[in-house]
Amino acid sequence: MTTDLHLKSVEELAPLIENKTLSPVELTKAILHFAEESQPKINAYMAFYHDEALANAKEAEKEILNGQYRGMYHGIPMALKDNLYFKDKITTMSSKIHKDFVSHYDATVVEKLRDAGVIFTGKLSMHEYAWGITNNNPHYGPVRNPWDLDKIPGGSSGGSGAAVAAGASVASLGTDTAGSIRIPSSACGIVGLKPTHGRVSKYGCYPLAWSLDHIGPMTKTVKDAAGMLEIISGFDHRDPTCVDVPTDNYVQQLTGNVKDLVIGVNEDYFFNRVDSDVDRAVRTSIQSLVDQGARVEVVKIPSLQYAEWAELITSLSEAAAIHHSDLLKRPQDFGDDIRLLFELGELPSAVDYLQAQQVRRQIKQEFTQIFNQVDVMITPTLPVVASSIGDDFAELNGEKVDLIDNIIRFTGPSNLTGLPALSVPCGFKGNLPVGLQIIGPAFKEGRILNVGYAIEQTNPKKNRKPNIFANI
Repeated sequence: MTTDLHLKSVEELAPLIENKTLSPVELTKAILHFAEESQPKINAYMAFYHDEALANAKEAEKEILNGQYRGMYHGIPMALKDNLYFKDKITTMSSKIHKDFVSHYDATVVEKLRDAGVIFTGKLSMHEYAWGITNNNPHYGPVRNPWDLDKIPGGSSGGSGAAVAAGASVASLGTDTAGSIRIPSSACGIVGLKPTHGRVSKYGCYPLAWSLDHIGPMTKTVKDAAGMLEIISGFDHRDPTCVDVPTDNYVQQLTGNVKDLVIGVNEDYFFNRVDSDVDRAVRTSIQSLVDQGARVEVVKIPSLQYAEWAELITSLSEAAAIHHSDLLKRPQDFGDDIRLLFELGELPSAVDYLQAQQVRRQIKQEFTQIFNQVDVMITPTLPVVASSIGDDFAELNGEKVDLIDNIIRFTGPSNLTGLPALSVPCGFKGNLPVGLQIIGPAFKEGRILNVGYAIEQTNPKKNRKPNIFANI
């Protein structure tokens, strides 16, 4: 068995599977072996589907040998975040209250991945009910960052971020309400895409805040994310927030050509109070695009000063409505951190909520105007790097700052607007990855993926691998 299969991306593995030089069974055994071996260190998995995965891998192998290759993800083993429903399997939301919940149907994204030939190896840990950014779970233990096991992987899709970075899953799906795909992607040094709101069906995903929630790929490379988006996107009448718009061939749009691309940079909000090493890494990547023919235009978005308030009021209110009954009946079964948030969510008035939606509309209008001037916006994904597990503060240029308030500052606006946003690695601060965020106009995922691809081709990670590989 090849020993480094867990290090490879989908774009590297798929041709080997298609031309029959790599068996899906061999690959699935390798991924399961590494996932199970690394589990005591990173704690990314909630459940393993070992026997079922091997049975499905054998079926995929048979199909491929018979000339029935389905595409890029056929025979690829991966695990998904544990708020996505699998028929007849437990979906816990990494909670105590839903620890025995069994769905009678697959989520739409699960259906689509299954139809594409994906081999499911299990379910991945998350911050309880997706309501947090550390993945320090009181019921199932913390997920650890593969680059530094004492650091958080980010959340709420921390299990997905850690598993993909470590090689315990070739790729994954996360969900994102205020940054929960992009935060762990940045912290773990992988690619994370939050598509346009309505691009991907959320049917069969346990909600956090329905008007802010998204599902999207978390992968090793931009091409892997583009290929997965082709599979999971599309209209679904079962999700009332889904939008009936044509899907694209996203992989074909990855040319790496950024000549004449206009990059919007907003200094007042997105580069305000940023760690100096993070700032330097992001600006270096922007310069690499300029060197390839892009140009930068400084833009103003005045209403962003109210974005954090609008995001907080919206998410608190909607999440509290979803969990209101359990909060009354069994508050002791929530973790302390999220119980406090649900209790706070009972406080905003209808006036507060509706005023937040007015602010939201204004921010959306200003972004629409900006995208008449520029092609994409580029920002740091996070103003800081991953903090230590259990620490409520992050270090920002020598100052201790509140972790939650700071870590969602740059990701939240794209949830308010519903605009697509991509996080790609752009360097390091010490041994911890730094992510760069690319925001684009609605339903222009191909554009931001291509910009991310152009950055990826400059090899900002310098082929570095997480420290966990030295210990396994």
